[in-house]
Amino acid sequence: MPMTVPGKIRADGVSKVFRTRRGRIVALEDVSFTLAEGRFLAVVGPSGCGKTTLLRILAGLERSSSGRVEIRHDDPSRPATAMVFQEQSVLPWMTVRENIGYGLRLRRFAPREIRRIVDHYLQVIGLTDFADAYPYQLSGGMKQRVSVARAFAVDPEILLMDEPFAALDEQNKLLLQEELLRIWDGTGKTAVYITHSIDEALYLSDQVLVMTAGPGKVKEVIDVDLPRPRDFSSLRRHPVFISLFERIWVLLREEVLKARRHSGSQQAAD
Repeated sequence: MPMTVPGKIRADGVSKVFRTRRGRIVALEDVSFTLAEGRFLAVVGPSGCGKTTLLRILAGLERSSSGRVEIRHDDPSRPATAMVFQEQSVLPWMTVRENIGYGLRLRRFAPREIRRIVDHYLQVIGLTDFADAYPYQLSGGMKQRVSVARAFAVDPEILLMDEPFAALDEQNKLLLQEELLRIWDGTGKTAVYITHSIDEALYLSDQVLVMTAGPGKVKEVIDVDLPRPRDFSSLRRHPVFISLFERIWVLLREEVLKARRHSGSQQAAD
């Protein structure tokens, strides 16, 4: 049923506890936020603050220990979410074309429609000439383009991305960020994007959610009031970009130092 609250995504008091041999680990604690439809949210925070856990809960791959997540799913004929993982998740036994069309085949699309959609995204990501290539024949950046195209091809209402470009060199990362924005601008999808980079968060997003050191909580949600479409080289000189970067860095620096102190005290106790 449609949500009775505003927004496409709503997290209300979400907590997650993992039970390990060493005891309870609180990954998330009382996380609450609302994301409007068509908005791009970047999530930043220190390592180990629960960013990926939060994304997996939004994707339905993990269950929260308490609290609730509500996803407004408007069109039952489309997936509510699709996820792009940090590690390369292309299927090595499938060609580029087969990888992009994999989700469509699972949804029992007609072969002609699958071909039409896949051809479109092959052109969008610039891999038409590699349609019949296998992943071992591709660079890391090309594989990530395939992962992004596969997620977009199933036409989800919400796109969830877990540091999809983190392993790439800076040049390829910038190129793929440009491609992601170009595709996203053309679809207007709601998106949640995990990153460690303040630059990347500000370049891509409408809002930045800053998380505390573990257990992860929402420290602040910051609106990114920068015009679109965006050009990275000129954006970095924009006074609003500079101001927002400094503001987010001050928030993050405090949490990173807190995480270091906590890690140091744990090692001393061990």
